[in-house]
Parts: sequence; structure tokens; C-alpha cells
Amino acid sequence: MNALFLSTAFAVLAAYLIIASDRGDEAKVLKLSKAKYRKFAANIDDRSKLRDRLLELNRTGEHEYFEFRSSQIATAFLAFAVFALLIWLESASFAGALAIGVIAGYFVFVLIDRNLTKAVVKRRAQMDAEFPALIEMLTLSISAGQTPLNAMAAIAARSECELAAEFAVVTKDVIAGAPFHIALDAMGRRIKSVTIRRFIDAMITAMLRGAPIVEVLQRHAQESRTAHRNQIMTAAGKAEISMMIPVVFLILPVSMLFALWPSLSNLNGFM
Repeated sequence: MNALFLSTAFAVLAAYLIIASDRGDEAKVLKLSKAKYRKFAANIDDRSKLRDRLLELNRTGEHEYFEFRSSQIATAFLAFAVFALLIWLESASFAGALAIGVIAGYFVFVLIDRNLTKAVVKRRAQMDAEFPALIEMLTLSISAGQTPLNAMAAIAARSECELAAEFAVVTKDVIAGAPFHIALDAMGRRIKSVTIRRFIDAMITAMLRGAPIVEVLQRHAQESRTAHRNQIMTAAGKAEISMMIPVVFLILPVSMLFALWPSLSNLNGFM
């Protein structure tokens, strides 16, 4: 029964595609379906702040949001269809297959969203790790006589790290006509990092008030190195605690067993 239903469904779908191809309406139908699909994906409430996370990954524009959301919905629907179909063929229970399909689709939907969040967190941590070195390079360039914009452009051209990519975005915004401090402020809003936001605020204040920028950069470079060292020490402390778990619960009991086993064997021999 299930095999007959599947054969009929595939036959109807193939017949529809053949008829649409013969009438020349296939491209029109696919284009209309794609437009409706994108509209449906765009109308979903952005409660998970998907746009902000995509912006933090330099995926700007509404088309990036549409493409990611459409891909997420399509993958979740595909997982729903595959799992529901497999369970239905195995158990012949439509309600159970529908329930498992919904659970599988929801799990895939959430998994894609979690992967995006992990990518954002990983990029943020990488930028915090790159920050001290790039600030030192920026300080040396400005001390050598370059303007802050030219120094950022030079670093963006010679480096391939994530923070250098943000410098490249700032340079492009300034070339497009935006004021330098506005482009820097937009960079600080994109990057959800307290250290980088504090540095950008201090740099904007120094430029607007005419304060020496080199001193500001040197101070923030020192603070960033100290903060990075503290992060490394904290991570090392957590790793030390986690390394104690196999020592205490695995290596130590086995060592005690090897040490006590001959004595226990001799005592059993005397008894």
C-alpha cells in the first residue's frame, strides 16, 4: 500500500514536470515558487537575532538573511520528509511517522542555528586573540607617520585574519563616503567584543578631541596583552582541573590495585 502510494506520488510529480516543460511554464512556476518561498522565509520573526549574527560574520544585506533562512527551512523540511517517509514505510503508522518527522525537522532547524552561533563565538574569540598583535602593528604604523586610515588599509592588505577583514570593511566604508569615525563606530557595533568596543570608543574620542592617538593605542595594547594573558591562565586552570579527573578516577585506582594485589594474594595464601 505504501509502495503503491509512493509510486503514484512520484508518477504525478513527473507528469506535472513533463506537462509544465512542454507548455514552457516550468521556469515560470519554479520562479513563482521560489519567490513565495523567499517571502515566507522573510516573514518569519527574527526572535533569535539572526540578522545580528550574520552581520557579525560580515554577511550583510537582506539577501544573506533570506538565503540562510531559506536554506535552514529547506533542510529542516527535507529532514522531516525523509524521516517521516522512512518511519511510515517501516511501521505503517502515519501519526508516529508524522511525529518523528516533526521532531527530526525541528532538531535539524535548531542544529543549523546552533552551528551559526558557534561560528560567531569562534570568530569573536579569534578576533580577541588577534587584537593585541594588530594593535601593536597599528601603533607602529601610526608612529611611523601614517594616518590611522592608511595604517588600517595597510594592515588589511597584508593580513588575512578576521580583525584585518574588519579593517578592510572600515576602509571600504570610508572610500564609499562615510566619515572615518562613523565607519569605526559601525565596526564596533558589528563586533560584540567589550575589548574592541572600548578600543574603538577611545580611538574615536582621541580623534575628535585631538588627543595623541599613539598613546591611546599603546595603553590599549598593554591592556589587551594583560587581558589575553589572564584568559590563557584561566583556560590553563580549567584544563588542569579537567586533567585531574582521569588521574584521580582512572590512573590512581589502577596504580593502587597493582600495588596492593601482591600483598592481598600473599595474605590469602596464609589464610
